[in-house]
Amino acid sequence: MASSSRVLLAVAVGGAAGAVLRFLLGEVAPDGAGFPWTTFAINVVGCALLAGLELLPLARRSETWAAGIGPGLLGGFTTFSATSEQGRSLLAAGDTLLAGGYLLGTLAACLVAVGVVGRIAPPLPREDEM
Repeated sequence: MASSSRVLLAVAVGGAAGAVLRFLLGEVAPDGAGFPWTTFAINVVGCALLAGLELLPLARRSETWAAGIGPGLLGGFTTFSATSEQGRSLLAAGDTLLAGGYLLGTLAACLVAVGVVGRIAPPLPREDEM
């Protein structure tokens, strides 16, 4: 199997696993009415994990694993489309302040999560630097 085919397969498998994981979390803890906490948490956690992806030696050393975990698993796990739809739904319901807080809060929380991981992450071993 060519390298690009392996990467594509890894993204597909990871994406399916991430989407199923997100769906199951939504089943266990549905968003319900008001602030969509489950989707919010999924996106923040997914962003933090993606920011820390290079901390995994497996992801640093293998393009296939990096693609399978990053764009695949974590890409399928996080959901910008659901966040956008939930924001639209809150606006349609007349919850303008909540919609704005949710949409901007999600972006801000994701950026903070990525920043925190970047600050607390240990330096990569010299042999792993690209």
